[in-house]
Amino acid sequence: MTEPTRNPEPNPIDPAVEAALASSRAARAEALLEFARIPSVSTQPEHASDMVAAAEWAAARLRGVGATEVEVIRTDLHPIVYGKIHEAPGAPTVVVYCHYDVQPVDPIDLWETAPFVPFLRDRRFVGRGVADDKGQLVMHLAALEAMRAAGRSPAVNLTFVFEGEEEFGSESLFHWIPQNRDRLAADVVVISDTGYFEGNVPAITVALRGIMYAQIDVELSPVDLHSGMYGGSVENPAIALARIVAALKGPDGRVRIPGFYDDVVPLTDADRAEMAALPFDEEAFRVATGVPALVGEAGWTILESRTARPTLDVNGIWGGFQGDGAKTIIPAHAHAKVSTRLVADQSPQKVFGALRDYVSQVAPPGVKVTTTYIHGGEGSLTPTDHPATQAAARAIRAVEGVDPVYIREGGSIPVTAAFDHVLGLPVVLVGFTQPNDNAHAPNEWFDERNFEAGTRVIVRLWDELAALPRGTEG
Repeated sequence: MTEPTRNPEPNPIDPAVEAALASSRAARAEALLEFARIPSVSTQPEHASDMVAAAEWAAARLRGVGATEVEVIRTDLHPIVYGKIHEAPGAPTVVVYCHYDVQPVDPIDLWETAPFVPFLRDRRFVGRGVADDKGQLVMHLAALEAMRAAGRSPAVNLTFVFEGEEEFGSESLFHWIPQNRDRLAADVVVISDTGYFEGNVPAITVALRGIMYAQIDVELSPVDLHSGMYGGSVENPAIALARIVAALKGPDGRVRIPGFYDDVVPLTDADRAEMAALPFDEEAFRVATGVPALVGEAGWTILESRTARPTLDVNGIWGGFQGDGAKTIIPAHAHAKVSTRLVADQSPQKVFGALRDYVSQVAPPGVKVTTTYIHGGEGSLTPTDHPATQAAARAIRAVEGVDPVYIREGGSIPVTAAFDHVLGLPVVLVGFTQPNDNAHAPNEWFDERNFEAGTRVIVRLWDELAALPRGTEG
C-alpha cells in the first residue's frame, strides 16, 4: 500500500526542541539498540536477571531526564518502574505506560541475525523488542531528553509506569495498581504499545481486545504404552485432544463454546461503516501475510474478524514421539495451549469457565482431561470524541500532516482495563509502529522514520493535553 501524502505543520514543535532532536539522532538510535540488547524475555525464568537489568536501565534513563521518586519496585515476578515529572502546577496529570519485556525468540533459525544483537540498516531497527515495546518506551524518554536540552519542562505532569509482564498478563501490575491509587492520581493514561494502520497510515487505537489464555492437558497413563499391545483397547490422548480441539470452532469461524458470545456488544451500523471506510486492502494484506487464503468469521469482513470480533486459537499443541524415524507408542499425554481474544464486556474468567465446562463435555471417556487458566485481561474502548483522544489527533496531525484514522486493534494490552475500570481513567492508545513489524515473530523491526516522527508527536502531545478539561475521568 502507498503511504499517504504528508504535509506537516512548518513548526510542529518548539524549534529549540527540534534542534535538540536533530542533534541527538544518532544517540537516540544507539539508546534503542542498547536497550534491545538486554534479553528481557519475561516468560522464561532463565532471563530473570535480564528483567531486572532492563528495569534498571529504564529507571536510570528516567533519573537522567529529571524524574523524581524513581523506583524499581520488586514483585513476585518482574519489577515495575515508577517515576514522576510533576513540574506544571494546576495542569493535567498523565500516566505514561510502556512495557520493557519482550517475547521469546523462537524459531531462532528464521532470524537474520541473533535476536539480541540488534542493528539499524536501511532506516530499519531490527531485533527482538525494537517495536514491541522498547522502541516506544525509548521515544518517550527521548522526547523528554530533547525538551530538557531545550530548557523546557512538559506542559503537563507526567507519571511513568513501565512494567515487565505485559507479554503474559501483567499480573504484578494488576495487584499493584489498586494498592497505589494515590501515586497514580491522574486525568488520563497514554499508552504507547500500538501502531499505525495498514500502509503506515497514522492511527489512534480506540479499542483493544482482551484475552483469555488456557492449557488443556489430556492424560492416559504414567508412561507411553506399546501401540501393538495396547492399541484398540485404550483411548489415545493425542486423538482425544484432536477431537477436543476440533470441537472448539466450526468451519464457519464461529466458536462453539456455549455462551461464548453472550456478552459481546454488537457493532453498530456506524461502527461497521467506519471500519469499511478504512484504507484496508484484503488482497494486499493476504500477500503481505504470506498465507494462501484469508479466513474470517462468517458474516463479518476480514478486518472486522481480526480486530472487532472475539476469536479462539490454538497457540501450541504437543504430545507423543516427535523425533526422526518411527516409535510405535500410544503417548501417555497430550497438551494444547488455547487463547481467546475478547471484545469489550467479555470477562476472561467467565469465558474460561465456559471453555472448561465445554471441554469436559466433549472429551471422550478413557482419559483424564484438565483445563487450566493461565492468564487473562479485559478489552477496552475509548470514544473517538473524548477530549484526550482529540488532543492526540491534533498532535499527530501537526507532525504527520494527515488526520489519523481511528482503529480497533486485535491484540491485547491487559492492563488497559485496569486503568479504565479500577482507576476510572480514560485511556488513549498512541503508538507508532508499522502494522507489519513482525512483533512476536523473527526479524522484528521498527521504521526509523516512525521512530523520529513519533518522538515529535509525543512532544506535541504534552502541549495539546495541557488544555485537557479537568475532571474528564471516566
